[in-house]
Amino acid sequence: MWCKVLLLLSLLAVINTAPPLQLTTAPGDTVLLSCSLPLPLPSNARHPSLDLDLSLVTASWTRQTGLEVASFGPEKQQQIQGGFFWDPLAFLQGNFSLTVSRVAPAHQGTYVCSISYNASQLVSCNVSLSVLAPPTLQLVSQWVVLDRKSRLECLAGGFFPPPVFFSWTRDGEEIQSPQPVDGELTGPDGLYRAAGNLSFYPTKESENATFGCKVTHKEVNTTLTFKLYISVLPSIRLSAVPSSSRSSALTLACDLDGFYPDDLSVSWVQNGTTLPQTTFSEPGSNRTFRTTRYFKLTPQQREQAGDVQCVAGQPGALEPAQATASLADLDPPGTTTPTSLEMKRDLWRDEKQKSLNVSGIILPPHVVVGKKGRVSLSIEGRRVDRVQTSWFLNDMPIADTSRTVSEKGPLLPHRGQMGYYKLHNQGPLHSTGNRQQLVSSLTFVPQISVHKGAVFKCQVSYIGKDKVVVERVSERFTVLASPEVSEIQLAEATQDSEVITMTVHASHFHPDVITFRWFCEGSELSPVASQASSSPRPDPKGFFTASSQCRLPRTELERGNTKVWVSVHHVALKNPVTRFIRIPCVAEIVSSISTPGGPPTLGCDITGFYPPDLTPLPPSLPPSPPSVPLSMSVCWSTEGVGVFSLLLRGGQPRARLLWTAGGATLLPLTSSETEEMGDDGQRELRSVCALQRGTTGEETRALKTPDARTHRGRAVDGMTAVSDPDIEGIDYIDEKVDGENNNNNMESWEVMKTLVDVRAAPRHAHLGDGLRVCVEITHPALALPVYRTWTEPTEEPSSI
Repeated sequence: MWCKVLLLLSLLAVINTAPPLQLTTAPGDTVLLSCSLPLPLPSNARHPSLDLDLSLVTASWTRQTGLEVASFGPEKQQQIQGGFFWDPLAFLQGNFSLTVSRVAPAHQGTYVCSISYNASQLVSCNVSLSVLAPPTLQLVSQWVVLDRKSRLECLAGGFFPPPVFFSWTRDGEEIQSPQPVDGELTGPDGLYRAAGNLSFYPTKESENATFGCKVTHKEVNTTLTFKLYISVLPSIRLSAVPSSSRSSALTLACDLDGFYPDDLSVSWVQNGTTLPQTTFSEPGSNRTFRTTRYFKLTPQQREQAGDVQCVAGQPGALEPAQATASLADLDPPGTTTPTSLEMKRDLWRDEKQKSLNVSGIILPPHVVVGKKGRVSLSIEGRRVDRVQTSWFLNDMPIADTSRTVSEKGPLLPHRGQMGYYKLHNQGPLHSTGNRQQLVSSLTFVPQISVHKGAVFKCQVSYIGKDKVVVERVSERFTVLASPEVSEIQLAEATQDSEVITMTVHASHFHPDVITFRWFCEGSELSPVASQASSSPRPDPKGFFTASSQCRLPRTELERGNTKVWVSVHHVALKNPVTRFIRIPCVAEIVSSISTPGGPPTLGCDITGFYPPDLTPLPPSLPPSPPSVPLSMSVCWSTEGVGVFSLLLRGGQPRARLLWTAGGATLLPLTSSETEEMGDDGQRELRSVCALQRGTTGEETRALKTPDARTHRGRAVDGMTAVSDPDIEGIDYIDEKVDGENNNNNMESWEVMKTLVDVRAAPRHAHLGDGLRVCVEITHPALALPVYRTWTEPTEEPSSI
């Protein structure tokens, strides 16, 4: 024992002092921190062992701050912090590597691995782990105000570590140099967010320019380009409609002209107090709008006098446009109301009662199959209590079916009665002044066959009136369905027991574009087969199905601790769906005797696998010979084309067949093999070849069958013989004499004609001393090859 220890220490006398290993990973990934003893391992051992005495081994992982992450030693049990794990079975191989799962920014730092044997330090290495998360960019608003100081704000979120550098470009040229911003933490995930601003005065040329928010993070540049939406502030003029009495209400008028867009907010202020507002505007010149906003001061407000303001805000405006006037100037003592002004006021009142402000149809951000979606629009006006709405899907009217159709029940077809729809109006709600608001909405359960590429339409009219006042049509929307992803399935590759095929299936998704990405221990693999074409056909319900395969050597999977995963990407998924397997470590088989004289119990430890349900790899079975029939099947045509067939059942691995033909000398033939599973679950290997006779004396011999003599004047070529077995002039010969292989000749011919193409120039054979066809079957489980031979029957002499 001491000799082994001395030899071990002599091999490990030098402490590993290699420079720190630099690792960079993204949040959420799994990373391996390597640390192992530099001992030679036996190359011929299936599970190599260093013959270490683990009672003399002490191993630990610590952070540079002194915090212990994992430890192992003779004086205490194994300890390890949450989020870290290692494989105790690998200790016998000198592997003390540490795995960090679901890496977070808090894991960043330097880790120190220390391994001692018999109180002598053998290994001390450092691993520097860096976490890197690039930012995602978002623009707060694209609205700015023409010729007014405006500000653009760009948000960078989900990055680590800080800081990030913001810069701004216009048509590719930098207009603001990079500015560092540290940002702030967004939550317990340890990621940061930051904001960058650009202040400038937009001109008319700015509308056609392309602006960009450029963010630099750890030498990675990300740019978000966009166009500006330019708004124009109105010119404002205040006036008052004279009243007939100083004790009555006073109507104020605010004329706003030359503004854009129509999304204008107007408020009234008297002596610093905000008053209610009204809404109405009409198109003006130069793509701008004009409007007049009115407000009626009560007698009490009129007596307060002072200043009144009309304040107008536009999207992107840092400061609103406003006009201020004194009530003493607008409403001087002794004013009267001329008849023309009263008529103007009454006309204005009538127009306001008839006017409606109808928003566009608001669609949900995502329309998902099986989940309720809602579309709505808002109506504002003085008499919305007399408004009614009608909803359509494309041009088909929608009726409320919520009382007859369950939202969780089966969806009804497109034609006839439709699916689940619930119509409801909320209001009228009192808003500002005498104007009211009505919200009309439609709740529905999406179905691909009904709603794919469809639009909703809403018509607004007054109760009792047929005239449609306003019609709104929604944008076309895409119906999404998330894929249902299976677990990874393992199977032997066809015709190769040393390769394992891994398959994953995705079903019930829409639209049809889907991506599979395979990985093994962090390296991306190339799939060998994928049924996710660019335009696959949907099923009757409109859903798509796809699958992907990847192959690895059996030895790669059997060595244990191998992690393989596949990520499935689809537009309906917020995050990719991941399915992974971790091949277990299987220890050596050990036996134990539970009772004296009883049979031994065999067992082995299986560790480090995922998912919990073990999927055993197809075992490497010992070679087993196939079942070889006593003779082959033969079919001839009157043209002299013969088709020879031999069916092998069972066997592991696949047998090899060599066909030959001739007289005294046999020449090789070209054959075709097809493998499939039989009804009894056994492998069936069918080998077929074609043979055409020579032209010297063979035709007479080939036509001596009764059927051939009957149709002597009619030639049957080889292609016809294979494609049409019922044609006259073909003689079938089945030389199988064992009862278990007494198959119907017509069924055999149907199989052979699908396997052999006689157009591939079948070999010519000259008789000489008689035609012979021989097949040689070789297999690892057979000590000697097996031969099956067909010899042309000799013609018996006729008796006179």
